[in-house]
Amino acid sequence: MNRPVDALCRLFEALLVILLALMVILVFGNVVLRYALNSGIAVSEEVSRWLFVWMVFLGAVVALKEHGHLGTDMLVSRLPLAGKKVFAAVAHVMMLYATWLLFSGSWAQVVINREVLAPVSGASMAIFYGAGLVFAGCSALLLLMQLWLIVSGTATEADLSMSQESEEMAQLEAMHLDQSQTFKKR
Repeated sequence: MNRPVDALCRLFEALLVILLALMVILVFGNVVLRYALNSGIAVSEEVSRWLFVWMVFLGAVVALKEHGHLGTDMLVSRLPLAGKKVFAAVAHVMMLYATWLLFSGSWAQVVINREVLAPVSGASMAIFYGAGLVFAGCSALLLLMQLWLIVSGTATEADLSMSQESEEMAQLEAMHLDQSQTFKKR
């Protein structure tokens, strides 16, 4: 089951690159056109906003898979393995509930705004709210897979931590891991 999830996350990462490139082109092109030719791309701001929202939701799925969200585990890290498993299972159930709330709210917005057209592009506003549906579906799948690992007892201690303390700490740990592997080779 990990291969399809890894492939989906790689697809999302490629989409993130494409979306960011499109945003840069639209915004930069619009700025240049405004200052150089006193004109602009009317749809640029609207599409850039939509691309940004989709980037955030797709990036959040990738971060969830890679345990990249920021958090703290000051209390949980001091518990024995059984306590960590209980807290991880409870956290996953709570995250699944929050995901359900996001899904149901996004679904309601998609249904309400299905016929509503964006002011400039004329596209359905359901596309905008669809990002929440994609995130909720993907994150529910990831959370259920991780919850199964915890409940079945196959989760490692690293699988029990769903977050990183900070980006700097993650980079420092990666650097120490690289150095320790270099010393082992010698």
